[in-house]
Amino acid sequence: MAAAPEAEAQRFSRRNLYNSVGISLNAMNYFGDVTPESDFTSLRLNSTRPSVSVNFTRKFTPRISGRAALSWGRITGDDSKSANFSEPENEPRFKRNLSFRNDIKELSVHGVVDLFENRRTYLRRPDFTPYAFVGVAVFHHNPKAYYDGQEMPAGWYELQPLGTEGQYANGGNYPDPYKKIQFAIPFGLGVKYKLARSWDLGFEITWRKTFTDYLDDVSSSYADKSKLSKEAAILSDRSAENSRASSYPIITENGFRRIQGYGADGDQRGDVSDDDWYITTGFSLNYILAPTRRGPKFR
Repeated sequence: MAAAPEAEAQRFSRRNLYNSVGISLNAMNYFGDVTPESDFTSLRLNSTRPSVSVNFTRKFTPRISGRAALSWGRITGDDSKSANFSEPENEPRFKRNLSFRNDIKELSVHGVVDLFENRRTYLRRPDFTPYAFVGVAVFHHNPKAYYDGQEMPAGWYELQPLGTEGQYANGGNYPDPYKKIQFAIPFGLGVKYKLARSWDLGFEITWRKTFTDYLDDVSSSYADKSKLSKEAAILSDRSAENSRASSYPIITENGFRRIQGYGADGDQRGDVSDDDWYITTGFSLNYILAPTRRGPKFR
């Protein structure tokens, strides 16, 4: 008879399933061409921007849950701030002098696996639960650059419609226009802590593997400025606007100024071999929706 309570504890009833809703506040960063190095170690705090998301989670088994989330966040990069002319390995990025911001709207679904299982009700859940997750996401992005010079009105310009790398140019071996709607694979690690009867506090880090190299509008080579619109030509090459531009050889072609080695048709602008990533790190507050208890039916 002593084994009966233990056996009862091991059974998992559908009555123990529950849902939760939550909100997350995060710090958002990206890894791509407009960072000192396009890898996970290249993180500058002055490029960190906010992100917020709401989610709905459904517990399916003692250890596995499904989660859907809707997120908004901003990524940004600036060669003049993230690179330095005094760092030989980063001086080329400093000379290039490109910058951008990109607001990302994401819808994602994840499978979540808890390290510690809970076969009881949500009231008996562990106080501390690490977990891992992986999923799929669709997101909309729209990179922009700010211009405050004299050649055109100051303001933020959408870069994808301009085709800064010759996407809309006639002639030349230029890339096709990239899509604003893209897919990503989000994955990461987290931990949740039981605050109260129906509240959990979480901390989570999420990486997104994307399939585009244009979160920053930078990927391959400069295009022939004579084949671009005026706006595209100006925003494709900001090297002559560099704060130390007078220290480098300046060339003027077709009415546009550039630093030698930058801005000419075929000069390297980005690294086409690596797609861009973005990452969020932050805290969440989750509220558990207590399951409805059904009483017995009377006849």
